[in-house]
Amino acid sequence: MRYIQSQMKQLVKDNKELQGQLRELMEEHELEKNFALKALYHSQVADGGKYQTDYQALDLPKG
Repeated sequence: MRYIQSQMKQLVKDNKELQGQLRELMEEHELEKNFALKALYHSQVADGGKYQTDYQALDLPKG
């Protein structure tokens, strides 16, 4: 599974909990949004993270 910024943005947009975590990361570590998104991906999505299945579902073809 690889990081796709547009998918990660969509996942955060659809999830209030992730929105809060993103804001915290940006403030606490003084990160730009793109870097915070990548950090959030590695902590919450990659390698069996809590939101891995939601992230993978965004990659499925619509229809």
